[in-house]
Amino acid sequence: MNGPIRRIAIGIFTAMGALLLAVTWFQVVRADDLKTDPLNPRPALTERGKERGLIVTTDGTVVARSVEDAGSRDYIREYPEGEAFAHAVGYSSFLVGSSALEATYSSQLRSRRDLTISDIVAVILGRDLRPENLEITIDTGLQLAALEALGDNKGAVIALDPRTGAVLAAVSTPSFDPNLLLGDDAAQQWETLLIDQSRPLIDRGTLEIYAPGSSFKTVVAAAAIDTGTAGPGTTFDDPNEFDLPGSTATISNFGGQACNDGVSVSLLEAFVRSCNTVFADLSIQLGAIDIAITAEALGFNTEIAYEWGIPLAVWPTDDLVGDDAALAQSGIGERNVRATPLHMAMVAAAVANNGVVTNPYMVQRIFDADGQTVETTEVAELGRAMAPETASVLAQMMERVVTEGTGRQAAVPGVRVAGKTGTATGRGDFSNPWFIGFAPVESPTIALAVFIEGSPSSGESATGGSLAAPIASELIEIWIASQS
Repeated sequence: MNGPIRRIAIGIFTAMGALLLAVTWFQVVRADDLKTDPLNPRPALTERGKERGLIVTTDGTVVARSVEDAGSRDYIREYPEGEAFAHAVGYSSFLVGSSALEATYSSQLRSRRDLTISDIVAVILGRDLRPENLEITIDTGLQLAALEALGDNKGAVIALDPRTGAVLAAVSTPSFDPNLLLGDDAAQQWETLLIDQSRPLIDRGTLEIYAPGSSFKTVVAAAAIDTGTAGPGTTFDDPNEFDLPGSTATISNFGGQACNDGVSVSLLEAFVRSCNTVFADLSIQLGAIDIAITAEALGFNTEIAYEWGIPLAVWPTDDLVGDDAALAQSGIGERNVRATPLHMAMVAAAVANNGVVTNPYMVQRIFDADGQTVETTEVAELGRAMAPETASVLAQMMERVVTEGTGRQAAVPGVRVAGKTGTATGRGDFSNPWFIGFAPVESPTIALAVFIEGSPSSGESATGGSLAAPIASELIEIWIASQS
């Protein structure tokens, strides 16, 4: 072969090689990126033509479905319960994407009639290409009641079955109507929701962490009883203020008064009245590591497997070792301690479940188009956070909170309710009231956390006992009535 022909051949082979590499790069390496690029309209058009499976509650309420658009081959996603299930079920929009269960279980919910190679193989193997469906653990009546009870408040309610970890209710407010994100004006509706100062798209129940305030005293009390450091009858000094070691700062009780008579007070009385001075002292006596052992067993500093990724609840052990002032502040659920309402519901559920922590879950069954079960969720225990005897004592202390302490407004006639209030420091002049609890005490079937974000921080009306506890009472009463 002479020189000119050789050079032409080399040029052709080089060009062909470059084309082959380019095709491989765009169709293999970058295929997924290009497919999901927001500037690519093809996936959106494809999604409009796809049927998605049902999402139904345990009581049979349809909360998400696809209906065929009259006059076209497209399917329209519908959310019949609107804002009540917006954060739990999520949305699937061809313009703005998907969230919550719609995102997590997208592959199971979508039809596989794509004529892709994988789908052709599936047909050859005899697999059903129709979308699968989800059955979730949420009780519709309780969910709707939680949304109504929260009202105009920013906040969240998470209710669990303490025996299994099944989510009975998961509400965040303010909410939004996911149906608004399905039409041709979805992008405009999305922008409106994004700039809304109340942040309706944020799931305050599972995706935001807050200082748990005095509801965290449940964790400290569990650690104290479990280690033998203190019991309900153990007495502590009862000053008006607790002096923080190595600091000129102090910790005081609500209202700036002594917890009891100004001389001594028992742990039980301090828990019932939610006395900061005693729990600051007790936290130092326990130490950051002993509290961490109980807190981490209850889900703090631990990855929790849920339907979607949730942030870590934080007990900052390393920052507290050797810093008693910070430890005292943290022991009352302030400073850098953080948790989601889901985590705090898990704390209440563990006490209700004799100290055993169950993993929370919302999807209890995946079933096919013929109604046949494809997959079920097995109850998973994360371990024991406290001895059964500790859980029993703590349950009695929490019941006293409701019968004669700060949680009296959580009481339900004829039902033994246990709980713990909290009023955490919020931003500026606002506080974040909490209530965690369970019922009935003798055989618990519901554990819950009620959280209110950004209440005015002055006055009796700003506490967990006055704002969050009545919501808990209403929901517990509705739940117990539905079980009878």
